[in-house]
Amino acid sequence: MALEKITMPQLGESVTEGTISQWLVAPGDHVNKYDALAEVLTDKVTAEIPSSFTGTVKELIAEEDETLEVGAVICILETEGADKQPAEQAKEEAPTTEASAPETPKKAPAKQNAPAGRFSPAVLTLAAEHNIDLGQVTGSGRDGRITRKDVLAYVENGAPVAEAPAKPAESSAPQKAAPMPTSQVGDRETPIDGIRKAIAKHMVTSKHEIPHAWMMVEADATGLVRYRDGLKNKFKAEEGYALTYFAFFVKAVAQALKEFPILNSTWTGDKIIERADINISIAVATDDHLFVPVIKHADEKSIKGIAREINELAAKARAGKLTQDDMSGGTFTVNSTGSFGSVQSMGIINHPQAAILQVESIVKRPVVIDDMIAIRNMVNLCLSIDHRILDGLVAGRFLQKVKENVETITKENTPIY
Repeated sequence: MALEKITMPQLGESVTEGTISQWLVAPGDHVNKYDALAEVLTDKVTAEIPSSFTGTVKELIAEEDETLEVGAVICILETEGADKQPAEQAKEEAPTTEASAPETPKKAPAKQNAPAGRFSPAVLTLAAEHNIDLGQVTGSGRDGRITRKDVLAYVENGAPVAEAPAKPAESSAPQKAAPMPTSQVGDRETPIDGIRKAIAKHMVTSKHEIPHAWMMVEADATGLVRYRDGLKNKFKAEEGYALTYFAFFVKAVAQALKEFPILNSTWTGDKIIERADINISIAVATDDHLFVPVIKHADEKSIKGIAREINELAAKARAGKLTQDDMSGGTFTVNSTGSFGSVQSMGIINHPQAAILQVESIVKRPVVIDDMIAIRNMVNLCLSIDHRILDGLVAGRFLQKVKENVETITKENTPIY
């Protein structure tokens, strides 16, 4: 018999960590190779971690709702094979800390009166940040283990903290974090699930790292509205899915990106990478969450093909069946904010992309054409850009090209197939 370690996989090019949202196995369970062991959340997707071996689950190292870096050990399997590896050796190599391990200044608060057992890095980090004596925290995890939720609940309930360890005289003590808000009588609390945490982290990263700038143009979509409305019933009957306005906008953006590839790029610190493929990320909202699946090679697809992918990706998102491939590789994001009546908005860029375009509501407005007033279907196109990569001049020219592409959509010059 041998002990084998299962580690957190890298579920995407830019993914560095994942959160165990649910274990699908328990110690003692027999699993076959490729059986799902756990569900994991990243800022990109929800996925299952498969077993790399056939054997018996020996120990679950990671707790549910615990975030671990790629490569960290999450569980240990006992398999048939070479001489059995001592369990103690496997545990020592796992990314956890024994209560009897040598004490360091950072983790000293977590060690005071701590119960025997093992704490995850996330628990130790939280305890150190808040000077929490883990011996005073009641664990709700398996076998009474303390989880991140337990520590956060301890802090939010206003529990006392342990005395901070002495610091060297030459170092200045860091400022304490602001106290966490607490609920009042009549308030309603909604637990934050793993998906929402991943979304929040991704948005904070984007706003923290990317200097956003914003601009807007309005486009006359009257020709588009007439063309699409004249086709939609026949298209739905023949194809089985809707021909939306959004499909036309995605096509218009993809065409503009071919002329302005700098919008289809990524900042890396010492260089800018212009992506060869035009892969359009689209925002799909469910009742509680926002997903951003990707239409690959959008510039090479017909409007019918784009409409089909929008329909399929939206259906998978709402059913919770998006795959890692569905969510990866996006180079530019288009968001249909107009679907819920918005007429002007500033989107947060989908890190590490360079820009996001918000397509607002198509609204009938009086417009002056050739010194005469006409009622036209107008739409605002709002662009957020990474100001490290893009300046107003090129961004404005790109927007003008998208506007031109939208305003020239007609039955005569815009094939659907």
